Amino acid sequence: MSDQIKYVLDESRIPKFWYNIAADLPKPPPPVLHPGTHQPIGPADLAPLFPTALIMQEVSTERQIEIPEPVRDVYRQWRPSPLYRARRLEKALETPAKIYYKYEGVSPAGSHKPNTAVAQAFYNKEAGVKKLTTETGAGQWGSALAFAGSVFGLEVKVFMVRVSYNQKPYRRALMETYGATCVPSPSNETQSGKSILAQRADHPGSLGIAISEAVEVAAQNEDTKYSLGSVLNHVLTHQTVIGQEAMAQLDMAGDYPDIIVGCTGGGSNFAGIAFPFIGAQLRGGRKVRVVAVEPSACPSLTRGKYAFDFGDTAHLTPLVKMHTLGSTFTPPGFHAGGLRYHGMAPMVSHLKELGLIEAVAYTQMKCFEAGVQFARTEGIVPAPEAIHAVLGAIDEALRCREEGKSKTILFNLSGHGHFDMQAYIEYFAGNLKDLAYDENELAMALAGLPSVKEAA
Repeated sequence: MSDQIKYVLDESRIPKFWYNIAADLPKPPPPVLHPGTHQPIGPADLAPLFPTALIMQEVSTERQIEIPEPVRDVYRQWRPSPLYRARRLEKALETPAKIYYKYEGVSPAGSHKPNTAVAQAFYNKEAGVKKLTTETGAGQWGSALAFAGSVFGLEVKVFMVRVSYNQKPYRRALMETYGATCVPSPSNETQSGKSILAQRADHPGSLGIAISEAVEVAAQNEDTKYSLGSVLNHVLTHQTVIGQEAMAQLDMAGDYPDIIVGCTGGGSNFAGIAFPFIGAQLRGGRKVRVVAVEPSACPSLTRGKYAFDFGDTAHLTPLVKMHTLGSTFTPPGFHAGGLRYHGMAPMVSHLKELGLIEAVAYTQMKCFEAGVQFARTEGIVPAPEAIHAVLGAIDEALRCREEGKSKTILFNLSGHGHFDMQAYIEYFAGNLKDLAYDENELAMALAGLPSVKEAA
């Protein structure tokens, strides 16, 4: 390709270990608390939801966690994923910056999500689990877990946020093609869903509500476990194959990033690209600027409060300290459904508090404008979530142009938008608009945060 350089590692370079950033932190994150006692939880508290292997990874402080060979075998279908130099985009922007993007849309589900879905399905299968329940926003996580379930012979039930269930029928069809059952949330299949529908029959749903439904089903059935696509430490750790590969590929190019950009909803793809580089910095390596990009309609990092909160709306989960908009907050129905979560991963939130990352928020229309520019220069149509990272990278490149500085920018293109074309149709038709959250609802949600007395 004359205008692009593709850096591809052979399959022997698929990482053999996941990287756990907990090992290199200058200060450990706050503990996870029991919702009733407000005391730190132990492995037994998580046992109804997760197999032992994943619980041990969740609390691990070991720097390297070995990737089981059966998981690497599945990874070989699409990993290592390619790294591209975006020369045509650089030219269009007239920037002295070098822009690289790690492309995760080559996986069977079309996003980064199978990196953890395959691992979680494997560990659950090893533990004798028969069924998995989960939630999904835009459907990328649901698709990934449905794929992983088909690989390891697990039954999968997905509670899909209702507004996305209606917006993205092809994501739903993909899940069903892989053999999963997909239910719009809130639903009448759970007590938490019924209680929400009793208050509002046309409720658009939220990831917090869908999590409540999935957790409720898993907790009530011995043969069923819960699987989460973001937020938790073990999920973020599984995604670090992305950043580790990017390090090796940039080494092939004789380069290293000055700036790393990732979109953030729960934090998994952002952690995947950024954590290995932050870890290298913490161990005395080169300093990098790391920018988390979120939607202005659901701005947990830029507008949320750093506090203990529930991960779900029905308050069935433990309390974690994170940047949160409040567990009862329902964001408007913008198209980046994977970013419509009230909280941010505790580990990502902790890094923000430590000053190791920064955050910006963008409106929907500016993001789609950037996504179209990227598609017309680089040829890949990004998912509505990924266009936030695209815009973040473009803004950094334009800043380099204004300052006359040549810097290296790396971002994670977390997934393609082939199942999200209705959003682009609406954009070109002029039907898409910027959506704002209700300030009063945000204030009420934050006012309802649990009162937790923290240890000095």
